[in-house]
Amino acid sequence: MQISFTAEQIATILHGTIEGDPSIAVDNFSRIEEGKPGTLTFLANPKYTRYIYSTKASVVLVNNDFVAEQPVHATLIRCFNAYAALAVLMDMVEKNKPQKTGIEAMSHISPDVKYGENIYVGAFAYIAENVKIGNNTKIYPQVYIGENVTIGDNTVIYPGAKIYRECVIGDNCIIHAGAVIGSDGFGFASENGAYKKIPQMGIVIIEDDVEIGANTTVDRAVMDATVIHKGVKLDNLIQIAHNVEVGDNTVMAAQVGVSGSTKIGRHCMFGGQVGLGGHITIGDNANIGAQSGIISNVGSDAKILGSPAIPFRDFFKSSVVFSKLPEMYRQLARLQKEIEELRSNQNQ
Repeated sequence: MQISFTAEQIATILHGTIEGDPSIAVDNFSRIEEGKPGTLTFLANPKYTRYIYSTKASVVLVNNDFVAEQPVHATLIRCFNAYAALAVLMDMVEKNKPQKTGIEAMSHISPDVKYGENIYVGAFAYIAENVKIGNNTKIYPQVYIGENVTIGDNTVIYPGAKIYRECVIGDNCIIHAGAVIGSDGFGFASENGAYKKIPQMGIVIIEDDVEIGANTTVDRAVMDATVIHKGVKLDNLIQIAHNVEVGDNTVMAAQVGVSGSTKIGRHCMFGGQVGLGGHITIGDNANIGAQSGIISNVGSDAKILGSPAIPFRDFFKSSVVFSKLPEMYRQLARLQKEIEELRSNQNQ
């Protein structure tokens, strides 16, 4: 943590209630199964409940409805949502760390770039003509920012990220190392047995409070814009194709692939390796399980899994049968043979 807090101070910050010693202090975080004295941990997933009785951590954040079945030696702080409370504390600690500012030598900033106060530009970063950068934004070494890009306030762009020309990045965004924003969409027209490139004339718009993981790519539109709306969180190694629109506060785990012109609603959740076909619509609050293949429209509030995806319950019922298919096939073959023999005997 770098700084020390007592359980009482933490409970005040989180509007929680204390069970145990309010004066005990912590100066670091730990996992509940590896907790050490002087650290704070949390319990949100019931699978880890057994560790709360043996953890050496000094303070544990728990949900209000937690019921101890054995003695707990740590001081507990009850919160409405222990995981969200942990995020509040970690964010507070992160913001108290020393912040980089200034422009390092060996970076290139075009003379007509407009930037706000307290920015940081690392060595070997390249910022092209007519770029606009807001206050408190941090651009780490080896970042490339193309012509006419706009970047808002309090945004962080980590090393090696590339932002192509004319793209728009909002406030409070995080773009991790190796991400590419605004590369050409995969657009080719077949002509006389060869493929002719279709120029990608649009841009990418990333709204406020978006986080984009390492080595994730968001392609520019053929025309108009590929849009990542406010609050979206994209994991590492995700591909967002041209003219896709991702609705507010949607989250995607690693290796999701979204084909061109697909529209995704608000508050959706995608497991890892989900693949979406092009020109389809996903409704609000859809929950799509890992490795699902989506080839047609999905309604709002749907919960689907599989490839091609079907409702969760149907998939789980079907999965019970999958391992039995070889034996069922053999039984079917025997029955077909018996039926053929019976028909043969009847015809004699």
